[in-house]
Parts: sequence; C-alpha cells; structure tokens
Amino acid sequence: MSVYDYKDLIGYTAAVLTTIAFVPQVLHTWRTRSVDDVSFGMYLTFTTGIGLWLTYGILENSWPLILANTPTFALALSILAMKVRYGGRRMDAN
Repeated sequence: MSVYDYKDLIGYTAAVLTTIAFVPQVLHTWRTRSVDDVSFGMYLTFTTGIGLWLTYGILENSWPLILANTPTFALALSILAMKVRYGGRRMDAN
C-alpha cells in the first residue's frame, strides 16, 4: 500500500467518524423536539464552515472531503433547521 493509499484511508476514516458523530444529536433532537441546549450561533458557524469545506472539496476534486462534508453538512443543517423550527419549545413528557 502506497503513502497515497494511506492518506486516502485516513481521510475516509475521518469522514466516517466525523459524519456519524452527528447522527445521535440529529436523532435526539428530532425525537424530543428539544433544542434548548443547541447553540444557534455554534451550529450556524459550523454549518457554514462545513459548507465551505464541501465547496473546497468540490473545487479540489477531493473525494474524502466531498464524501465527508456532504452528509455532515446535511446533518448539521438539519439540526440548525430544527433549532429554527422548534425554537425553545419542549415536548410535554406526558
């Protein structure tokens, strides 16, 4: 295996790990409709940054960046959208 192959393996592994890290937060937020502990400013900044990384990956034709940032962008954007939609509301426990 060449150094190039190892670099891609590292990139793809990072892509999988950083993307799946958002899945529990998305599921939790979607199920509970609770966004009280979600920082709008942080997610807005983060989502913008991921969108720029995705754009950079496309411009550079870097598949590890594209594959990592496409689903991560969608997941982060969904949390941001739920923050806007649900605001500070919580679902009743009953």
